[in-house]
Amino acid sequence: VSRTSVRNALVRLSAEGLVDVQPNRGACVAQPTLEEAFDIFSLRRCLEREVANRLSRHITPAQLARLDAHVREEQAALGSEGPLAMRLTGEFHILLAQLTGSKPLTRYVSEIVSRCSLILALYSRPHSGRCGVDEHRQIIDALRKGDPERAMTAMEHHLEAVEDRAQMHEQAEEPD
Repeated sequence: VSRTSVRNALVRLSAEGLVDVQPNRGACVAQPTLEEAFDIFSLRRCLEREVANRLSRHITPAQLARLDAHVREEQAALGSEGPLAMRLTGEFHILLAQLTGSKPLTRYVSEIVSRCSLILALYSRPHSGRCGVDEHRQIIDALRKGDPERAMTAMEHHLEAVEDRAQMHEQAEEPD
């Protein structure tokens, strides 16, 4: 890989808040503070409430089928080792944003999901992914009913649960 490609990738990751680049010293994975972590989760709840609000008003049967298929993938990945389950969980939220048809909203959700994944990798304690799958199903059910309030509440509950499952008061000794 050429240096230019690596440099461009690091600049992009730095712009997304995932890497800290220090001139003449190199790059390392970003280490958001607890204050930044709480702020990012708060902003994520705002963005994803808007996603749920928009989708609940115009979601199609084909879009619901895509969400159902994605959750089945998440379910299948629960027993697997490695980061697959975490990646699929984040992709569920990005898929929701994509289904709104809003490119800016999709971009912001994608960036904030990546930052939340970094935060969870740094601070979280091990927990079952089963909760996340069940919560995703509740979001889909709320969208299926076409009730914006219910969809936004389901999303809010899910994101609060994700934050609660993270151990945000002290940094893990050796992140996985």
